[in-house]
Amino acid sequence: MGRSLILALFVVLFVVIYLSIPPGTLSLGTLQHYQGQLKLWQNDHPQATVGLFFLTYFLISALSIPGTRILSLLGGALFGLLEGTTLVATAATSGAVIAMLLSRYLLRDWVQRRFSTMMDKVNQGMANNGSYYLFAVRLVPVLPFSVINLLMGLTPFPVLRYALLTLVGLLPSIVLYISTGRELSQIQSMQDILSPKILLLFLLLGALPLVSRWLLKSVNKSRPE
Repeated sequence: MGRSLILALFVVLFVVIYLSIPPGTLSLGTLQHYQGQLKLWQNDHPQATVGLFFLTYFLISALSIPGTRILSLLGGALFGLLEGTTLVATAATSGAVIAMLLSRYLLRDWVQRRFSTMMDKVNQGMANNGSYYLFAVRLVPVLPFSVINLLMGLTPFPVLRYALLTLVGLLPSIVLYISTGRELSQIQSMQDILSPKILLLFLLLGALPLVSRWLLKSVNKSRPE
């Protein structure tokens, strides 16, 4: 299957899913309004609820459609901390890997040729410090999830390492949203979740991999030959 056909299928799938979601559906107000009905449907169809939630989260992530944070809150409201975290973490990670692979397959060769000089430096930087940078940006929830997937697809970063670092890096913010979703009716706005103190904490967590990398390099340089 050629790249043009895959790109066309991807665009069609994106448009179909995006247009099938009524405006305002993936919002805090809508989620709170229908929380009771969703809970009743879950009681009647527990297995279908799990499967439908996972598939929805996976497609939203893989197709880079906004709404993962709202779905994470829904995961907490419906499934609780342990099951909700497991579902969201696996769906988000697998969706991120698919999005990255799509970017790599469809765009990487063209970008590497078009911006060869710049990409040579980027590739070298990713080879030396890519794991630290990826882990740092995954820990900080203010950075766009879909943009990271797209940009990482343009580099030769190993897929399995990408999946592992994405999973571990996303866990703190996933647990935060799942825990908050358990008290869904008490949330006034999405800004209440990412308070300045929480953002500062995540920024500090995101800086840890880079600081540790810098310390290791400093120690290695100070060792006698």
